[in-house]
Amino acid sequence: MRSCKVIIVFAVIVLLFSSCTHMTTSGDLALSDHLARIIKRGELVVGTVGNMPPLNMATKDGEIIGFEMDIARLMAKELGVKLKVKTMPFHELLPALEMNAVDMVISGMTITPSRNLRLAFVGPYLASGKAFLAKTETIANVTDATEVDSPSTRITTLKGSTSQAFVEAVMPKAQLTTTNNYDEAIQLVLEDKAHAMVADYPICVVALFRYPDAGFISIQTTLTYEPYGIALPPNDAHFMNWVENFLNILEDGGNMEVLKDKWFRNGDWVDRVW
Repeated sequence: MRSCKVIIVFAVIVLLFSSCTHMTTSGDLALSDHLARIIKRGELVVGTVGNMPPLNMATKDGEIIGFEMDIARLMAKELGVKLKVKTMPFHELLPALEMNAVDMVISGMTITPSRNLRLAFVGPYLASGKAFLAKTETIANVTDATEVDSPSTRITTLKGSTSQAFVEAVMPKAQLTTTNNYDEAIQLVLEDKAHAMVADYPICVVALFRYPDAGFISIQTTLTYEPYGIALPPNDAHFMNWVENFLNILEDGGNMEVLKDKWFRNGDWVDRVW
């Protein structure tokens, strides 16, 4: 009987020891699979378009900067790793995340129920809405997109974006051309190959400043509500919790407002890009 008790006690000790060794890695608390991989690699790999000023964009030297990239850099700093940015067309971002080619996506991505079925989202860290970028007031000033839903209306949007989904749902009669990036879409409007680009309002505003002589018009509307979120792998509560708390600290500490001032209310960055 005593030997049985000894065996049971020994088994419990082994179990506890095994649990402790699992809970610690070089003296640190156990991390989720994704966090552990990031720490071990020494890099936080972020997917973004790199062509959505002032959210993310390439400088003349090829560096990816912007409001979202500052958030990503601060995140990497808190993790104690370097930031690695991977740029790709918008419609390739979520597939890249699903294939673990990136750790997260930060690229003006609206949180939608359909996207959230595939992946986890944290946020929103910013909210916007759709607007028209056009050369004519007839289109730019509409508050109801159905007013210009006609076979003679030529619209362009970013491929795979909520702007494309919006046009397809609300303006099904319009001629829609999708592009891989906003430069291509803006160029179509510049060359009068499209009457308007539909995009989130901050994108349209930057185009106004970038092409002051193009005759562009864009107004802030309430056509849609676009809450931007950080896309993360599903089924990793620890990783999601870490990112959520990071954003809360950034917001509550006032640093998010500092970043908004830097990128949305100050144009010092423009010369670095164009």
